[in-house]
Amino acid sequence: MQIAILLFDRFTALDAVGPYEILSRAPGAETVFVAERTGPVRNESGSLALVADRALDDVPAPDLVIVPGGPGQSAQMENETLLDWLRTADATSTWTTSVCTGSLLLAAAGLLTGRRATSHWLALDRLREHGVEPTGERVVIDGKYVTAAGVSSGIDMGLTLLGRIAGDRHAQSVQLLTEYDPQPPYEAGSPEKAPAELVQEWRDKSRFVMR
Repeated sequence: MQIAILLFDRFTALDAVGPYEILSRAPGAETVFVAERTGPVRNESGSLALVADRALDDVPAPDLVIVPGGPGQSAQMENETLLDWLRTADATSTWTTSVCTGSLLLAAAGLLTGRRATSHWLALDRLREHGVEPTGERVVIDGKYVTAAGVSSGIDMGLTLLGRIAGDRHAQSVQLLTEYDPQPPYEAGSPEKAPAELVQEWRDKSRFVMR
């Protein structure tokens, strides 16, 4: 099973690395990082680079596609080279997935039209612009499309999908060995739990940073 993780300038690192850590442990999996060009691709802050060993044309038919999000997603919404690759890969994929605002790229490619999907809570309403039904759930499965909410939810998505691919016991083993047992020091991980003034502050800022 070939797993292709898409990279683009200013992606969010955990969006890509979280699912990688989980799904790369699927039996017989080959995990490849792909981008328009091979070489290092920098994250949103420019402080970290992942290496794309394959160009998009080198990976035309992966079994599983993972699209991360991040501030750089906005610049890719009309990148027909990237969107065409998504459409081509999706035509034969078993699973097409995203984390955070990566779902907006799937939506821009026309792959989520009429489906339920999730995204980062600051970007949920933008799914409607592409004919997608937004939901605030952490992981959404609609057919072969699996979307995860913001950043850290990519780990949950990876485990959910790993259970479908390799069975519950294997997924539980991976969860145990990665010691994924969240015990956050704050109850502020969603807009429903965080202080209202903090949520509003970031809604106000998102008018500039999410567009």
